[in-house]
Amino acid sequence: MPLLLLTEQEIRDSVDMAGAIDVVEKAFEALGRGQVTQPPPIGLDIPDIDAEIHVKGAHIHGSDHFVFKVACGFYRNPQIGLPMASGLVLVFDANNGQPAGLLFDNSYLSDLRTGAAGGVVARYLAPQEIRRVAVIGAGIQARMQLRALAQVRSIPSVSIWNRHPERARQCAAEMTEELDLAVEPVERIEDAVRGANMVITVTLAREPLVRAEWIEPGTHITAVGSDGPDKQELDVEVLQRADLVVADRLAQCVALGEIHHAVDAGVLRADDCVELGAIVAGDAP
Repeated sequence: MPLLLLTEQEIRDSVDMAGAIDVVEKAFEALGRGQVTQPPPIGLDIPDIDAEIHVKGAHIHGSDHFVFKVACGFYRNPQIGLPMASGLVLVFDANNGQPAGLLFDNSYLSDLRTGAAGGVVARYLAPQEIRRVAVIGAGIQARMQLRALAQVRSIPSVSIWNRHPERARQCAAEMTEELDLAVEPVERIEDAVRGANMVITVTLAREPLVRAEWIEPGTHITAVGSDGPDKQELDVEVLQRADLVVADRLAQCVALGEIHHAVDAGVLRADDCVELGAIVAGDAP
């Protein structure tokens, strides 16, 4: 069987955010029903050059294929004229183990999947009436999360913060034009968060950025950035006060990111958390 080769542009032309949200929702449902085999991710850091590499894979039971992806973040690359993100996806035939596809997505599918997961989260858990969205961070996931949110909720306005104000201004201008939204860059995180009833954090922070005292009752937070044991965007008191803490994959989240820090601090028990797949499958409210 010939090996299918797809370029990034061909992949971009083949899938959009609305379709990605629906597919990712079905994947989370399968995960919630115990119909997925998913080994722990492999993380490789190269701190000398400010780089991180992730290898992740899974098989949905009954599917004709299983997949592994390699996603790279080389954060100094813009200084030498190269994109920060790169990577590829390896597709294998689940019936015989033969390679079936090589997708040169340059991390686009990773970005799209992460955005779509945020869309699934918002579909099930975000307030039906959003007053204002606060976005902390202004990179590709700030854009992806807003694109996904716009598929499942009406967004009246957005406040966006980034530690580099020019990036916040650029992202705000792009999203204003693309989504026809009122997106305003702000100078302080607190100004973005206070008064918003939906907060999206999409940074590489290793120190808490969002404080519990800024969060109003009824606020939904989608915390995206903390995909490593040293990363953290939320003060642990945010999770301590939350009525509901939802993990995409609890076994991973107790070792990585926000839940990891809250459990280690003794303010949250892993048993008190719910997996997104259980909610999508209808097994958790």
